[in-house]
Amino acid sequence: MSDTGIPTGRYRRLAKVGQAAATSAVKQAGTKTANVGRSQEKANAALEKRHIETAERIVEVLGTMKGAAMKLGQVMSILDVGLVPEEYREEFQLKLAKLRDAAPTVAFGEMRKVIEDDLGESLSDAFAEFDEEAIAAASIGQVYRARLHDDREVAVKVQYPGVNAAVRADMQNLGVLLRLVKGLTPQLDTKAVGAEIRDRIVDELDYELEASNQRMLARIYRNHPFIHVPKVVTSMSRERVIVTEFVEGVGFDELTLEPEEERNRIGEIMFRFYFGCLYRHRRFSGDPHPGNMMRLADGRIAFLDFGLFKTLDAEPVELELACQRAVVEGDAAELHRLLGVNGFLPEPDKIAPDILFAYVEDTIGWYTVVDEPLLLTPELAGEVALEGADPRSSHYKAMRHQDINPEHLIGRRMELLTLAVLGQLGAAANWHRIAREWIYGDAPVTDLGRQEAEFLASGPAV
Repeated sequence: MSDTGIPTGRYRRLAKVGQAAATSAVKQAGTKTANVGRSQEKANAALEKRHIETAERIVEVLGTMKGAAMKLGQVMSILDVGLVPEEYREEFQLKLAKLRDAAPTVAFGEMRKVIEDDLGESLSDAFAEFDEEAIAAASIGQVYRARLHDDREVAVKVQYPGVNAAVRADMQNLGVLLRLVKGLTPQLDTKAVGAEIRDRIVDELDYELEASNQRMLARIYRNHPFIHVPKVVTSMSRERVIVTEFVEGVGFDELTLEPEEERNRIGEIMFRFYFGCLYRHRRFSGDPHPGNMMRLADGRIAFLDFGLFKTLDAEPVELELACQRAVVEGDAAELHRLLGVNGFLPEPDKIAPDILFAYVEDTIGWYTVVDEPLLLTPELAGEVALEGADPRSSHYKAMRHQDINPEHLIGRRMELLTLAVLGQLGAAANWHRIAREWIYGDAPVTDLGRQEAEFLASGPAV
């Protein structure tokens, strides 16, 4: 904040919504100062070399894994965004993508055996019809379309045989990965973070737990005006098989081609769902992904896949909201105090309040400080993701003096990935005014907000 009270953060300098203006603002915001001294250049070169070596080692360790490689490829999006310098980043991400996307090729006969073993009956006894061609492939399973004997159309998610044991066995390599990352972020509490990651990944292996998560959200959003969570067929869901209501609609790739007004509507719905789940309901999906949503024929957006899921107590959620309020109000001292007393700053004296504030503002400013319509783009999402992790960024030092609190880890992943998906969609809104509904309890200012407020006022209690 300048002496005149005019906000000076990157987000507050962004132009109003408009493709040309937003793109220009992002490029301007991403411009780095070229006038660095020789010593700084040497320091940056040394950091880059260390990052490159670490990245190569991470890929090597992931390559030795079987069941967990794809899941840990997702985890890397939490911990290593910007791990390597820009000129090497594309090659590194391609290597990670090959590991992450290398879904097993499993004959249906083997998948059928998993279904029948878990359900305790033959496929024909359990289903009136079953299409053996998978309609979707996930990291640890595949999805099939089927029809029950009562004529209901269902989606059947089946875990790959043996993947449970493979993932659990591979968890021993997680310590190696975290030690590598700790070399770049010395303050990282690898024991606590490792425990949180293990818990979340192991949770994903339990489809009964996922069914419970989905059933909970389906109940919360029952009869919602623009959000739909498919119902779970509880009687047919087991540890390796989950059966849910089948939904059909328009996928994300097609939605990116929709007119601006519709993309903005969909973007607001996504923002309300992922952020609203966390800040209103304290339970949320940690895996915003283009493949986990679709638009139904009636215009509602259906959200799918609740394996990576987190439930929080009231205290950590209120802490996050208090930190957001400090950013909104430009209160650097209060933000520093909150993060310090809650363990996010192991050595609070090593980072000045204004430096910490600038870092946090650049990270969440797109919904806390920009009080005007803002078009989200892949470039902007990339700037946010890299700001704290790129050794040449202005806030890298600030990031190194923070500790990752495991209780908040999946929430940060959710926020970053939601921004990334909204950037791919090219959605615009006054995200700040929407977020104020849960940050301050403000009245909604959009049509969707008013519809949701009415739903919340009369919806089912959970």
